[in-house]
Amino acid sequence: MTPIIAFGEALVDMLSSHLGEDHDGPETFTPYAGGAPANVAVACARLGMTSRFLGMLGDDHFGDFLARELTAHGVDVTGVVRTQKARTALAFVSRDASGERTFDFYRPPAADLLYRTEHLPAGVFADPAIVHLCSNSLTEPDIAETTLAITEMAQRSGSLISVDANLRHNLWPGHRIDVGLVTRLIDQADLIKLSAEELDALRGDHPRNDWLAERLVAGARLIVVTDGPAEVTAHTTNGAVTMTPPPVKAIDTTAGGDAFIGGLLAALSGHDWQQEGWQYDAAFIDRALTLACRCGAHAVTRPGAYAALPRRDDVID
Repeated sequence: MTPIIAFGEALVDMLSSHLGEDHDGPETFTPYAGGAPANVAVACARLGMTSRFLGMLGDDHFGDFLARELTAHGVDVTGVVRTQKARTALAFVSRDASGERTFDFYRPPAADLLYRTEHLPAGVFADPAIVHLCSNSLTEPDIAETTLAITEMAQRSGSLISVDANLRHNLWPGHRIDVGLVTRLIDQADLIKLSAEELDALRGDHPRNDWLAERLVAGARLIVVTDGPAEVTAHTTNGAVTMTPPPVKAIDTTAGGDAFIGGLLAALSGHDWQQEGWQYDAAFIDRALTLACRCGAHAVTRPGAYAALPRRDDVID
């Protein structure tokens, strides 16, 4: 079993009590532990994988909350650093009647943006691992430099690089995503996960299939495109396969994508991914996508992020 290392932000999702437009009474917010890479670390740990999180938390109440939650769910937090120079990030989350959410981020400033390569634990990339990142650690120059440096260090160790686009326009200056910078990170990945909407945002006027082909030429071995409850498509240089997620009633989609990629990474962790051509093993890809789809479907039927992520018994027959 290959260990999984997730790097990036951990934050507190303040989940609104209001669902859609049909509600009575004052709006209240309940804190849930979250942050996309942290969600993935928890997703993998809850599925029984060896999982580690690298990131920075504020030396504050919410940082204490996140550290406790990560530990409680079985994540190795020896790579988590605390700081008094910034507060732990918050995201106020509103949901519509179908569980789709919008975010109002209190970031920057935030502690996770202050992580640097000197904060890495000694020997963290001594052996190959599965290393997961997303674009939210690219939104300011210093954290972007750190993210790209960590990616290069992990590559040199022989690790598999996983990148979830996870685009959040309102985290970027002027709400304008630096598409070139996000693409630069994506092109370092062996595994790319993105939604259909994110694919459209990154490709712009470029034809969809041409953009995907360029990522495969750049070195991606597997690109997985999700589309909410619609078909998931997995692309390799040998073509594409599709799978439809289990139908469920979505309550809160906050961690659906993170649960999905957590399931996919968990499948890879137990597979011989260092063997050339693993992405062409049709039986393995079918098992991995099945697990990922079940994990994503399970997560959206429950509120919050960490608490909504499935354990192995929830998704394995």
